[in-house]
Amino acid sequence: MSRSPLVFLGLLAAGPIGIGAAEPPASLTSFLDAHCLECHDADVKKGGLNLLDLAFSPENPSLFPTWQRVYERVRDGEMPPAKEPRPDHAEQESFLAALEQPLVTADRADIAERGRVRGRRLTRTEYENSLHDLLGIDLPLASLLPEDPETHGFETVAEGQQLSYHQLSRYLDAADLALDEAFGRALKGDATYRRNLLPEELIRNRGGNYRGPEFRNGKSISWPIGLQFSGRMRTTAAPDSGWYRITLKEVAAINPGKDGAVWGTLRSGKGESDAPTLFMIGLVEAVKEPRDLVFEAWIEKGHLLELRPNDATLKNAPTGAQGGNISYKDRDLAKQGFSGIAHRGIVMERIYPNGDLASVRRALFGDEGLEKWKKVPADAINPLVARFARRAFRRPVTAGQLAPHLQIAVAELADGASLPDALRAAYRSVLCSPRFLTFVENPGPLDDHAIATRLSYALWAGPPDWKLRQLAEKGELRDPEKLAGEIDRLLDDERSQRFVRSFTGQWLKLKQIDFTSPDPRQFRTFDPVLQESFVQETRAYFAGLIRENLPVDHLVDSRFAYLNGRLARHYRLDVQLEPGGGLQKVTLPDNPAGKARGGFATQGAILKVTADGTHTSPVIRGVFINERLLGVHIPPPPPGVPAIEPDIRGAVSIRDQLAKHRQSESCVSCHLTIDPPGFALENFDPIGSWRTSYGAGGKGARIDPSGSTREGEPFDGVVSWKAIQRSQDKTLARGF
Repeated sequence: MSRSPLVFLGLLAAGPIGIGAAEPPASLTSFLDAHCLECHDADVKKGGLNLLDLAFSPENPSLFPTWQRVYERVRDGEMPPAKEPRPDHAEQESFLAALEQPLVTADRADIAERGRVRGRRLTRTEYENSLHDLLGIDLPLASLLPEDPETHGFETVAEGQQLSYHQLSRYLDAADLALDEAFGRALKGDATYRRNLLPEELIRNRGGNYRGPEFRNGKSISWPIGLQFSGRMRTTAAPDSGWYRITLKEVAAINPGKDGAVWGTLRSGKGESDAPTLFMIGLVEAVKEPRDLVFEAWIEKGHLLELRPNDATLKNAPTGAQGGNISYKDRDLAKQGFSGIAHRGIVMERIYPNGDLASVRRALFGDEGLEKWKKVPADAINPLVARFARRAFRRPVTAGQLAPHLQIAVAELADGASLPDALRAAYRSVLCSPRFLTFVENPGPLDDHAIATRLSYALWAGPPDWKLRQLAEKGELRDPEKLAGEIDRLLDDERSQRFVRSFTGQWLKLKQIDFTSPDPRQFRTFDPVLQESFVQETRAYFAGLIRENLPVDHLVDSRFAYLNGRLARHYRLDVQLEPGGGLQKVTLPDNPAGKARGGFATQGAILKVTADGTHTSPVIRGVFINERLLGVHIPPPPPGVPAIEPDIRGAVSIRDQLAKHRQSESCVSCHLTIDPPGFALENFDPIGSWRTSYGAGGKGARIDPSGSTREGEPFDGVVSWKAIQRSQDKTLARGF
C-alpha cells in the first residue's frame, strides 16, 4: 500500500482562478446579525473582533485570515458559544457555504499569483544537509549558523525568516569550511586512525583513588558513582575532530535489574571541571550475555569517552575519602550487590559516513576525476562548474545564470591559480547564490524540479538525489504513480531520519528537551538514560506512523508503543521485551497503566517539554496539545491577564485557580478549549510518571483529571479524553 499522505500531495497542486469583488451574500449577513453581532460589534468587540468594521473582502491578504478564522470557529462549533442560542443545521450550513466559496476563490487566486508556499531560504539544518549531500562530506555546520526563528511552531515558514548581513556572512563562513574539507580530502586523501584499547589501558592505575573504570579479572568495569565525570577514559582522546566508529567489546551487565539490563550512557567531552559539557553518543544496554556494541559519533579533537551506568534507579557505589574519588582497593563491588557495566576493551576507528574519498572527488571533479583535465585545465571549467551549479541550484541552469560563476574560475586560472583553486572559487560563488540559499519557484503550477525539491526537503530535509533529479528532467513527477513511488522510496531511505529528527524537533519541541532540568530531590528517578529514551520513543513512534501509513487517530491514541526496558519500568508497564533489544514496538497491556499510554500526548518527551522541571500547568499542556496535535490555534491572552502560577506546595489545586481565572469573560472562551486536554493530563508529573496527588511525595491535593470538551462531552481522565479525540478523525487530519 502506498504511503503518500495527502499532506504532501496537497502541497503540489495550484490552479489559477480569478476573483472579483462581491457583496456579502444575504445568508452570511443574516447569520452574523442573528448570532454574532451582539458580542462582536463596535461597542463590545469581544476578542478584539468588530464585524461591523470588517470589510467583506477575503481577497485582501490582510483580511483573509480574519474571515478564515470566522469560518473555522463556526464550522468547529466554537461559535456561537454553547451558552447562546444555537443556529439550526440548515442555517449553519448555508452560512458556511456562502463564506467558503469566496475564501476558496481568494486562496486560489493568491496561489496562482504568488505560489502556495512563499519563497524561503534554507534553514541551518537544511543548509548543512545540502552541503553534505552536494560535497560528500560530514563536517558539522549547523551549529556554526544563527538559530532559525520559529513562526507558527516551525523554522521553515517564509514570513518569519530573515537573511541579514550577519547571517549571510556566517553562511559563507560555513561554505568555506565545507569547501576546505572537501578539497582537502580530495587532494590529500582521508586521514585514517584505528586503535584497539585493552581494558588495562582504560584505567589510570590498579589500586588508587580515581574516577575511571576498575580493572578486574581482565575486564574494564564502570560503576554507578554519584560523581561528575566518573567513567571517563583518558586514553580514548580523539587525535583529530571527526566521525568515529566506537566498538565496545563483550559488554556485559553485572547484577542486572529486573528488566535484565544495566543501562548506561556513552558520552564524549573534555571531562574537566572547566569544560563540564558532555555530548551524548548513545545508550548502553548491558545484559548478562556479553556482546559487542557499536556506535558512530562526531568527536572533537582531544575529547575523550565516558562510559557510566546512568540509571538513577541504581544504587550508587560508595566513594572514597580522597576528594570524593572512589577507591577500588580491597573492594569487590559486585559481591556487595552493586550493578555495573563490564567490557573487554574499545576499538576506535575514523570513518566517513556521508561519503568515501571517491564520492568526494566525483562531487568536485566529475566522474573521470582531476587527471582528465591536467593537460588543458581551462577545458574543465565549463562542464565542471555547470555540473556543480545544476546540483546546487536543484534545477537546470541557463547560460546567463552560469556566466558569472564561470568568469570567476577563468579569472583565477588567468592569474595563475591551479585548477582546484579556480574551481573552489567558482563553487564558492555558486554557494553564495540566492539560487542555492533559497527555494526558487515560478508562480503558478509547480514544475517537476520544484516538485522534486519540495519532496526531498520535506522527507529528507535535504536536496534531491540523482534518481529524483532524473525523473524531474524527464517530466515524470506529475504522474501520480511515479510520485507515490518516490514518496515511498524517500521514506524507506535512511535520510528520512533527518526529516524525522527535524520535524519532531520543531513540531513536538523535542529540541527543547534539555531546556528544563527536573528537580533531583523531587524526581530522583530521572536520569540521562530516561531523557534519551523519551526522545527515541517519540521519534520512533512518528516514524512508525509514516512508515506503516496508520490512521490519523493514532496521533492521540494507540494500543502500541515503542519502549525499552528503562521506559517500561518508568511507565510501570508489564510488557515482554527482548533483553538487549533496545527500543521495541510492543502491544500495551489492557490495564489502567497501559490504557493511559499510547499516542503522542502521554509520551515522556511531550510531558517533559510541557513542564518546567518542578510542576505542571494544564494551561501550558492544553495550549501545546491543541496547537500541536489537534490543530486548534489558541490566540495569545488579552493584555494585562496574569499568568496562572501553580501552588508548588500542592495546597491549592490548579483547577481551583483556573476556575477563578475563567470568571473573566475575556478568558473563558479560550479556556473552554485550552483546559480539557490540560486537565486530562494532570495525572502525569513533569517527567511523565503517573501520580494521583500534587506536591512532593504526593502529599498535596488530590488530582481531578475530569472535565468536558468545548462541545460538552464529559471525560473522567486521560483514557476517556483520548477516546473522544479519536472520534474526531477529520479534525485531526485537518489539523495535521
